[in-house]
Amino acid sequence: MTQSQLDRQIARATGEDLREIQRRGFSLADPAETNFDPEPDCLPPQIIDWDDLESQRYEASAWRREHEPVAA
Repeated sequence: MTQSQLDRQIARATGEDLREIQRRGFSLADPAETNFDPEPDCLPPQIIDWDDLESQRYEASAWRREHEPVAA
């Protein structure tokens, strides 16, 4: 399969414009080649949990230590 055939097949299957498919640069993957794409578990997280980030900042802030209630 040539690159142009692959691009046309992907464009037909996805409904995307052929130029968009060419811009994204699809290619065939060799199943015998395992180093072509990192495993999902090897990648850093691609999302940010804003609530978790805010709680980490709050826990580390000096404001919390100065204004934290003291239990009796």
